[in-house]
Amino acid sequence: MPLKTFRPTTPTQRFKSVADFAEITTDKPLKALTEMHREKGGRNNRGRTTMRYRGGGHKRRYRIIDFRRNKPGVPAKVATIEYDPNRSARIALLNYVDGDRRYVIAPAGVQVGDEIVASETADVRPGNAMSLRSVPLGTPVHSVELFPGRGAKVARAAGAQCQVVAKDGNYAQLRMPSGEVRKFHIKCHCVIGQVGNLDHEKIVIGKAGRNRWLGRRPHVRGVAKNPVDHPMGGGEGKASGGRHPTTPWGKPTKGYKTRRNKSTNKWIVRRRGKK
Repeated sequence: MPLKTFRPTTPTQRFKSVADFAEITTDKPLKALTEMHREKGGRNNRGRTTMRYRGGGHKRRYRIIDFRRNKPGVPAKVATIEYDPNRSARIALLNYVDGDRRYVIAPAGVQVGDEIVASETADVRPGNAMSLRSVPLGTPVHSVELFPGRGAKVARAAGAQCQVVAKDGNYAQLRMPSGEVRKFHIKCHCVIGQVGNLDHEKIVIGKAGRNRWLGRRPHVRGVAKNPVDHPMGGGEGKASGGRHPTTPWGKPTKGYKTRRNKSTNKWIVRRRGKK
C-alpha cells in the first residue's frame, strides 16, 4: 500500500501523507455485520474523565470482527477488502461455503478471491487459522489468543506479527512485536502471516484538524500549564521543568517502573528491551 503525497501548496500539504486505499474494493460495509458505536470521550460509567485528550471525532459504526475463527474445516472465500475506521488494519469479508459471512483482520498478501480456512491440517499460508500446536517454528503469526477459546488479543494492529521461536511441552514461546518473548498455551489459536496495511506507520498527520477528525484533542505540555494544574507548570517567562519529569499527579515518568501485575511474570521468558 503506497502512500499518497501532495504538492506543497500550503504548510500542511508539504508534509501530509495519506493512504492511497488501492487495496480497498468497496466503500460500504455489510450492514448486518455493523452495530452502533457510541463515543465515550474518555469518560467512565460515572462520567469522570479517565483518559485525557479524547473527544469529538467523526461518527462511525463498529464492524463486528470474528476474532475466534471457530468454524473449523469450513473454507471461505475473500469477498472484499474494506476500510475499518475503528482500527489501523484493513478487514476482509469472508463468504463461507455454508452461507455464513464474517469479517476478519486482513493479512498481508491476501486478496479478493483467495480461499482461507481454519483447520489444524490447513496449509501454512497467510489467512489460515490454526492452534500454535500446528504452527512450524519460525513462522510469523498474528491475531493470537492469550487464553484458548477467548478470541485473539495479541498482534492485531497494522503490520503486527509474532514469531514462533520455541515449543516446550504444553507451551509455545512467541517473540512479540515489542521484542518480548512470552509463553502461550499450544491450544491458543492464531492466524498465519502478518497483518496488512504495512505503510500505516509512515503516515504523516500533517495538521491538527486531522487529529480532531480521529477524536484526539490537543495534548498540552506540563510546563505550559499553571502550577495548580501540573507539578511542572508555572514560572516567570518560559521555564522548562526544573525537576524530574512527572505526571500531573506527581508520579515520576520517563523510566519509572509502574508494573504491579506479578501474576503474569511466569509467562514472560524475556522482557522487551533486554538482549
